[in-house]
Amino acid sequence: MSTKATPASAVDGETEVLTSIDDADGEDRVIIADITADGAWLSMPLSDAASLPDCR
Repeated sequence: MSTKATPASAVDGETEVLTSIDDADGEDRVIIADITADGAWLSMPLSDAASLPDCR
C-alpha cells in the first residue's frame, strides 16, 4: 500500500468521495476514496478511525 498523498482532482472540480469498511487479512479497515481520481484513497484500521460523535 502506498503512503504517498495524492491530490484529488476531477473535471469541473467535481469529486465523489466514498467510504467503506473492508476485511483485509483478517482486520477490519476503513477505506476512504475519491472515485473521480486515480490513486486518491486511504486505508486505516477500523480501531484507529474516529467515530461520528468524536468528529462533532
